Amino acid sequence: MTMPYYASAEQVMRDRSEYARKGISRGRSVAVLTCADGVLLIAENPSSTLHKVGEIYDRIGFAAVGRYSEFESLRVAGVRLADVRGYSYNRRDVTGRVVANAYAQTLGSIFTEQMKPFEVELCVAEVGTTPEADQLYRLTFDGSVVDEPDFVVMGGQAEAVSTHLREHFRPGLPLREALAVGVAALSAVSASTQANGGAHTTLPAEQVEVAVLDRARPKRTFRRITGAALRALLAPAEASAAAPAEATGAAADETEPAAHLPSAPAPGTPPGLGDPAAPDTAGGTSPAHDPAQDTGTAPATDDPQPGAPA
Repeated sequence: MTMPYYASAEQVMRDRSEYARKGISRGRSVAVLTCADGVLLIAENPSSTLHKVGEIYDRIGFAAVGRYSEFESLRVAGVRLADVRGYSYNRRDVTGRVVANAYAQTLGSIFTEQMKPFEVELCVAEVGTTPEADQLYRLTFDGSVVDEPDFVVMGGQAEAVSTHLREHFRPGLPLREALAVGVAALSAVSASTQANGGAHTTLPAEQVEVAVLDRARPKRTFRRITGAALRALLAPAEASAAAPAEATGAAADETEPAAHLPSAPAPGTPPGLGDPAAPDTAGGTSPAHDPAQDTGTAPATDDPQPGAPA
């Protein structure tokens, strides 16, 4: 009679851990940082449809690295858990700690009971009313959960990115500065910036996925930053300076401030994050008074701006 193959529990767990770590190390890094405006989620992701960061509930965000099909199924399960709990009890009962504990139990069960563990690493972030109330939970493939105070880094180059952030990150940074620090840390270890002789020093906007849990929003705080808004935030400070006003046919009086017309933000641009030289004032700020409107006529050379009050 042949004896069945035997392996100690310690060896089995060691092999599963090594298998999961190898799968995670092949993924691009993700950084989650706290800032003055909320919680910032940054991922190196060239895909525009397969997202690595997402929304769980009103004030809870999600970020992951590893095998996409596995962490996407976990994200969907977290959304369903939060919806059911909020509907059954109260929306305030849905917290980041509750979601993180549910993920820890699920990952722990899969790691110990199934032959193949999940090759994922997760971060559950909850934005508070103050920066001190922000919560970041990091979950590993074996169900371990750790709360981090300032930032969480996951992926194959997590140690190098964490070292860079420890040198340049400080609590309470504004959104633009926190984004610059996070993208610089991801760019320092990215294979995209090191290819072709290092032609790019930082990751372009097309290869970065950015979202923020905005503390100022009353209900759903999660929003993505894409397109022109992301390029404006990633632009250097000197490139975001106000551009000189265009001539309208006659020289403007230097003693009078130039009247600013409402801008037309690009589709999908979050309010307030457009071109700093032409902020979106369609939310309530009216343009300067034009005397030509008193007679019911307007200059023939001025086309009405989209979204401008009539």
